[in-house]
Amino acid sequence: MVGMAAQTAGISPQDVAEKEPQQRSVRVVLGALMLAMLLAMLDNMIIGTAMPTIVGELGGLEHLSWVVTAYTLATAASTPIWGKIGDMYGRKGTFLTSIVLFLIGSGLSGMAQDMGQLIGFRAIQGLGAGGLIVGVMAIIGDLIPPRERGKYQGMMAGVMALAMIGGPLVGGVITDHLGWRWSFYINLPLGVVALVAITAVLHLPKKRSKARIDYLGAGLLTVGITSIVLVTTWGGSEYAWGSAQIIGLAALGVVSLAAFIGWQTKAAEPILPLHIFRSRNFSLMAVIGFLVGFVMFGATLFLPLYQQSVQGASATNSGLLLLPMLLSMMIVSLVVGRITTNTGKYRMFPIIGGALMIAGMYLLSTMDVGTSRFTSGVYMAVLGAGMGFLMQITMLVAQNSVELKDMGVASSSATLFRTLGSSFGVAIMGALFNNRVLHEMTERGAEGMQNAQLTPAQLKGLPTQAREAYEFAVSSGTHVAFLLGAGITVIALIAAFFVKEIPLKGAGPKPAEAVEEGGDAPRDTREKAAVAETV
Repeated sequence: MVGMAAQTAGISPQDVAEKEPQQRSVRVVLGALMLAMLLAMLDNMIIGTAMPTIVGELGGLEHLSWVVTAYTLATAASTPIWGKIGDMYGRKGTFLTSIVLFLIGSGLSGMAQDMGQLIGFRAIQGLGAGGLIVGVMAIIGDLIPPRERGKYQGMMAGVMALAMIGGPLVGGVITDHLGWRWSFYINLPLGVVALVAITAVLHLPKKRSKARIDYLGAGLLTVGITSIVLVTTWGGSEYAWGSAQIIGLAALGVVSLAAFIGWQTKAAEPILPLHIFRSRNFSLMAVIGFLVGFVMFGATLFLPLYQQSVQGASATNSGLLLLPMLLSMMIVSLVVGRITTNTGKYRMFPIIGGALMIAGMYLLSTMDVGTSRFTSGVYMAVLGAGMGFLMQITMLVAQNSVELKDMGVASSSATLFRTLGSSFGVAIMGALFNNRVLHEMTERGAEGMQNAQLTPAQLKGLPTQAREAYEFAVSSGTHVAFLLGAGITVIALIAAFFVKEIPLKGAGPKPAEAVEEGGDAPRDTREKAAVAETV
């Protein structure tokens, strides 16, 4: 009977057989996926509050951005590969592999003895994170239609709240009482639980494709991304902008990216299929996601540093001081998900989010050595609200803009652009920050301190003049970093105005023949109509 109804509705019995078990256990599966998402989110938030202590123990302030950049670069480079492997060989095995790699990187990072080792091990951790993040998004995209995902936004928002509120607190307590190395070790027991849970409850159709992974494309993309990030990181600091090293890296980056685009038009199985960019909404979400990543990672990196170095907060307290931003982001994200589910409308959210992020970053750029914790908390709440309007919507609209067969590459591509934004944001904002700190310390006769191994606790024991010079330099560095973030977000706001309101898949009235049989519209019909509208 089910098979006849499915055939009448244009759906094959095989599709029904595959979908029904997934629908029955969707909440259980989502619980396991949320546990894996918690793993990645907790890592980012815990490390944020531990970073000043890590840098103070292992090396100078100039290495701060590289600990994050190595992670985000590796994540960006591996994201499209993980997405393609999942499309070709199945998502479950690929997802479990990425978790194992993430845990290996976490363990090694906790054992690092110097900054070089930590940066290298963070890159390994980032390789696993690339598959972990895109795996969760792609599996959710496979199991739940875009319109219905809002129903589960509460679960996702709850995980986000737990990670973003608990992460900084846990990171601060661990750093203050157990040492920063446990900021990495804590991933290990959580990861084991996630592995067991996903192995037990996630059941997806097995598939194996004979197609090959586009290793040449992945290599060209990695070289291009890395070269450009190195230009933004080293230019004007390690090397002069007109030096042979910077010019050579810039040329290598441009040539590699141009070759990558050319190769993607010829590759049998491109790592980043260019046809998905025919959708205007997908292209706009890629741009907005890039810019959101640019701003978000910069804010989460420099805010704890400002709070601990300038406002005198401990690692634990700096976690508490981030609560205004994190709570507002969680609440807004939850409300946006509910509204999207009830109305199917989403176009206004990127516009509102872009405007609030501009306001928040500008307000943060006005902070100085005299800014109170209450004032900075209000500024962070504004920024957090802007992020809440954009965090889930960018991925939702991107997935809604492609056919089901491209769900993996669409999820990985959207994640890739957000991660690329993170890499460029941390690199560029970090370079501006370091240059400003060096300049201010030199002006005040304390030029050696930016390389000193000083934890936030040790800063309090410095002579008054040296401590004030350091506080002013850090405050000035965060000023230029946040001001850049405000300017960059203007582009996201402009892009948001061009987003077209396309009905979310799974929304609206069902075709008569499908309603009569109690089923949805034929999958191909829904997908082709949605893609045609988008294009």
